[in-house]
Amino acid sequence: MKVCIPIEKNDGKDTMPYGHFGSAPMLAICDTETDGIEFIDKGAHDSHGACTPMASLEGYNIAALIVGGIGARAIMGLNASGIKIYRAVQGNLAENVALFKNGRLVELTPEGGCSQHGGGGC
Repeated sequence: MKVCIPIEKNDGKDTMPYGHFGSAPMLAICDTETDGIEFIDKGAHDSHGACTPMASLEGYNIAALIVGGIGARAIMGLNASGIKIYRAVQGNLAENVALFKNGRLVELTPEGGCSQHGGGGC
């Protein structure tokens, strides 16, 4: 299964999750079966509330997103495409993926999205 984690820079498995999906400069695509990681440079940052989540993930066959913050609209769009969203914990990619694999991350709903984007969280 492939899991996406927004990041700021590539530090391998020690990379820390970035605070918000829409403005993350890079994405880490983590394969939970092989423990492989592919790093993707998103290029220019999206402004908050204007991200295009499906464009960033298109073609990667992502099953889940682990993120520090995300807007309610992005959650709804990703959920509609079959992608579940989970709240990242303080720790690196390896730690977050291990917690995900063990069912220990909290799944986010649109109500848990960042408040500046129509949710009640962040």
